[in-house]
Amino acid sequence: MILPVFKLCTLALKTLCKPIGKRIKKQAGLNPKFRQSIINVAQANHRLSTTLQRHIYNRATDIAIRPLNEEKAVQAAADLLGELFIFTVAGTAVIFEVQNRSRSEARKEELRKQELEAMKHKHEELAREVGELKHRLEELEQIERERSILDFLNFRHSKEAENRIKYV
Repeated sequence: MILPVFKLCTLALKTLCKPIGKRIKKQAGLNPKFRQSIINVAQANHRLSTTLQRHIYNRATDIAIRPLNEEKAVQAAADLLGELFIFTVAGTAVIFEVQNRSRSEARKEELRKQELEAMKHKHEELAREVGELKHRLEELEQIERERSILDFLNFRHSKEAENRIKYV
């Protein structure tokens, strides 16, 4: 379920980035300092990606890399900033989701600990009650032994008394 939602959000972000890219291009045309800074970013990105491609494909790396023209540099910078925006928002969403799940797991763990603590408390209470019942049972058994001894002695006395009466 999370994958379709993630794809939908990614598509929505890409759709939102197109107007952001257009806005960056417009700002680049209006503000010369901003234009120069994004051109510098685009040229640095172009040099880096070209150098990496040359290393990957085992081509000569000592040949000079031609810079992009200004319009292509502005377009590349706008695309780069748009993608950077997408990754920033997606990364933030992922971090938010991880933190949310972490909090949820922490709550579940706390509930499990509380349930376990309640079960331990109940176990201790039942063990105490069993101990009390054993003690009461021992007392009752002691009382019963004493009664049986007394009954036995009383029975013996009554038999002796009967025998005396018969002989008299």
